[in-house]
Amino acid sequence: MGTIYRHFPTRADLIIAVYRHQVDACAAAGPALLATSSSRYVALTQWMDLFVDFLITKHGLAAALQSDNARFEALHAYFLDRLVPVCAQLLDAAAVAGEIHPGMDAYGVMRGVGNLCVGVDSDSRYDARRMVELLIAGLHQSRRTSTAPSEKP
Repeated sequence: MGTIYRHFPTRADLIIAVYRHQVDACAAAGPALLATSSSRYVALTQWMDLFVDFLITKHGLAAALQSDNARFEALHAYFLDRLVPVCAQLLDAAAVAGEIHPGMDAYGVMRGVGNLCVGVDSDSRYDARRMVELLIAGLHQSRRTSTAPSEKP
């Protein structure tokens, strides 16, 4: 116990360290998935699964910190600073590959995913992962060689 209190003098310090560690792990997963996945869209969907896991499991930690508003705001800023660029990288890579519609706003997508995850707390039948899957599927763009209607001779 002494070692823990030496590194984390308060409960909030421990919560912040755990939260930051998980944010960093989620951020590191994005480039790794881009390097190893079969497609950019697959990397995006796999990262979104990790992001959903993060949001659902860390929701309580964030709620515990909200009483300390200044620390919560700093932690939220860290979350955005680390994860929005990763999400943007995944979205941009999938768009360049022609796998999703171009011009997706990373912050907006993440905000939408976050809002879809909120329902987990109030309804045990609610499946946030399925809702996010539908959202990300809506970004998918089937490959077409032409958008113009075919001409008949």
